[in-house]
Amino acid sequence: MTLDEINQLPATKFHEAIYQSLSVERIARETTALRPFHSLDALISTVTDLWLTANDDEKLEAFAGHPQIGDVSTLAEKYRATAATAGHEQQGIQGAELATLEALKNQNDAYLKRFGFIFIVFATGKSAAQMLALLERRLPLSLEEELINAAKEQQKITQLRLRKLCHDS
Repeated sequence: MTLDEINQLPATKFHEAIYQSLSVERIARETTALRPFHSLDALISTVTDLWLTANDDEKLEAFAGHPQIGDVSTLAEKYRATAATAGHEQQGIQGAELATLEALKNQNDAYLKRFGFIFIVFATGKSAAQMLALLERRLPLSLEEELINAAKEQQKITQLRLRKLCHDS
């Protein structure tokens, strides 16, 4: 869709598109109220500015909108299920060695247990081994540090999703 087409969507459809990019109800609602946007950069800037005001509950709301890496037997299917909204964000997982996938699953489980939310990483362009290394580097951090890291990664993901949404702008 072009930005003009997105701006002309009914409010509920526009809200849904923004929500799918970030998964935070307040930000989707406030962004919808601020349209139309004169440029993709203005839309991204608005969503980013609103994201920077997100409280911890809203950050967790956004993180919950991501698929969690599950058991190895269903990993590929879980990523395939998010293709419509997440594009090829986790493409680096494809073709990874079984040992890497198992380690990624185990470390993701440890991360979820430690922090109470799933590991968030801007996965575009990263291999499974790179994501595993990042996960292992972030696992020992404090909750406060990790909320900041995950929020920064979420911001990158959201910006990419908004760009994909407006791919013809």
